[in-house]
Amino acid sequence: MQQPKLSLTYNLKASTLKDNYPLIIMLHGYGSDENDLFGFANELPEQFMIISAKAPYALQPYGNAWYAINFDASQGKFSDIKQAKNSRDLVIKFIEEIKENFKVDANRITLLGFSQGTILSFAIALSHPELIKNVVGLSGYVDQNMLEYNFKSHDFSSLQIYNSHGSVDQVIPVDWARKNEAIFKELGIDYVYEEFPVGHGVNPQNFMSFKRWLVQKDI
Repeated sequence: MQQPKLSLTYNLKASTLKDNYPLIIMLHGYGSDENDLFGFANELPEQFMIISAKAPYALQPYGNAWYAINFDASQGKFSDIKQAKNSRDLVIKFIEEIKENFKVDANRITLLGFSQGTILSFAIALSHPELIKNVVGLSGYVDQNMLEYNFKSHDFSSLQIYNSHGSVDQVIPVDWARKNEAIFKELGIDYVYEEFPVGHGVNPQNFMSFKRWLVQKDI
């Protein structure tokens, strides 16, 4: 079957269900592409349809980004907030396109992000919690500059978040991730946070843990 053309390039793994299937949308990190997280697809439950999206901004000599990062900026990394918001809205449009073209259960949509893809996943879910059931946020943090200005007024009672981080991450400091808890608790979000003795990556224990969480929460 030919895949429909959507606003983002993507890889797809079909669900074993004929209709009303849960959906996982994968958002990769800075400098990567749609093939990166898609390596998880065959290890995740077969009832999920899995779509791994490619970020819109091409980098040189290779890779893509959801938004530019100036690594030479003072006081840490500077993110291009305008590009980040554009990508946030583009993924929201992408979600609507998926719902129009596939027989997914609109109430069982999960965002699975890594690094920059996690930051973007949090921006989408906190700005539009009515669209998202679960977030698996790996090695990322909440950047409130990327959220819609009135995000605190939303109903977060149906949103569930799993967040993990490497305790020796040298790309995104673990202290940045630890600040997420206060934000999620203030909003009353069902939230789990774990740390693993790794750098900027996902080890097998981390994978098995978020997989168990996802199976438990996808009810």
